[in-house]
Amino acid sequence: MSSAPPQSLSRQEAAFIALRNTLHDYYPLSDATWSAYRAICTWRQIKKGTELYAAGETPRSFAYVHQGLLRVYVIDEKGAQYNKNFFPEGRFPGSMTALLRGEPSLYTIDALEDSAIIEIDHAGYRRLLQEHEDLKLYHIHYLERHWLMHKEPREVSLVQEGASVRYQRFLQDFPNLAQRLPQYHIASHLGITPTQLSRIRKNLLIDQPM
Repeated sequence: MSSAPPQSLSRQEAAFIALRNTLHDYYPLSDATWSAYRAICTWRQIKKGTELYAAGETPRSFAYVHQGLLRVYVIDEKGAQYNKNFFPEGRFPGSMTALLRGEPSLYTIDALEDSAIIEIDHAGYRRLLQEHEDLKLYHIHYLERHWLMHKEPREVSLVQEGASVRYQRFLQDFPNLAQRLPQYHIASHLGITPTQLSRIRKNLLIDQPM
């Protein structure tokens, strides 16, 4: 696979190299499959606060994050936001249930930082899955890692573990995000208030050995 892109490459070309390397980490794609995949992609730069996919709208694509940070969130009946997930570099944000059903999304996905992304046409992607066996295998490996191995333990954690344990698990799973996210975003993700998170952080500091 390609190594790190040289400085002479454009940001767009660097993003596509990063995307192919990310795909390769799950399962290697042939040159022909990659060429077909790239043809359904569009590179974009978006500003912090931009809504990439809005709740109530029917999405047509999902994305790959080359640089930046996105989140997916819902708003409850009282107007409070709950951060369902965060998507830093190398991840694929999208309202997948809405895409598969062709329905309006229940979630909003927006940028928490200025970001560079690659949008991937979902209909084109589904077509390529039928045509390319290696892409199909990539898809299986991706689902196994993120929808089974990662998602299931987190759902159990939300039900069975206390807030302090959930926060420590978050720090373990996403050490870099803890430095990039405001505390109220982390609190929302954990299902607690910012005040509760502040107490947890304070207690953890007290418990640390000198």
